[in-house]
Amino acid sequence: MGAIPSLYLLVAAALAYTAGGVFMKHSEGLTRLAPSFAVGILFLFGAACQALAMRKEELSVSYVFVLGLESVLAFGFGVVFFGEAATVTRVAAVGLITLGIVLLHQ
Repeated sequence: MGAIPSLYLLVAAALAYTAGGVFMKHSEGLTRLAPSFAVGILFLFGAACQALAMRKEELSVSYVFVLGLESVLAFGFGVVFFGEAATVTRVAAVGLITLGIVLLHQ
């Protein structure tokens, strides 16, 4: 079996960081043990995936790709799981971030 493609690793990193953010919200300022533990594990997993991908990818592209995708996912998770507002301005901002990710990965 060959190596995992960098794009999959970068997406996995963004998903792990975003899931870690959800647990961070549930940890109540890292005062609840189980969610706090999940934050650490998910952030470590995300960092490992990103580090593996960065062996073959440029820092400027891979780092911004993960941060951008994480931002888009965090917005979606916030709207779906926490009932946060999806205003026209916020959706437009997420659209611009998404466009930036696509253009950066060209």
